[in-house]
Amino acid sequence: MKKTIFMTALLALVSVMAFGQAGEGVKFEKGTLKEALAKAGKENKLVFVDVYAVWCGPCQYMAGKVFPQKAVGDYFNANFVNIKFDAEKGEGIDIARQYGVTGYPTFLLLNDEGYELGRIVGGGTADQFIAKVKEKVAEIEKK
Repeated sequence: MKKTIFMTALLALVSVMAFGQAGEGVKFEKGTLKEALAKAGKENKLVFVDVYAVWCGPCQYMAGKVFPQKAVGDYFNANFVNIKFDAEKGEGIDIARQYGVTGYPTFLLLNDEGYELGRIVGGGTADQFIAKVKEKVAEIEKK
């Protein structure tokens, strides 16, 4: 039994080290949307909101394969205050309702007052997703 637990822990550690993604991906804030908006105002950033559902396959793909990547973390952590909400629990229910979220995953780009400036529904590979978000940011900056 002890050997099995040790081997499982060792395998997990080796997996994290092999992919080099521990702590390098998108850093999502813990807390409320109000707190994220306040932080964005202080840092002069937009808020990136991931509205997901636990049963959603594309949501799981984004959380497990895209957001942990260093390149994705480098872009999002430098440019946004990032936060995520389960649309079926707690504050996530109100956020999904407030912003009219009907499909998952939905990613919102908000200003520090909570006004929606852009939206992306669905995921993609890391490069595709960064490109979609950069395109939305460019549209926002033109307005």
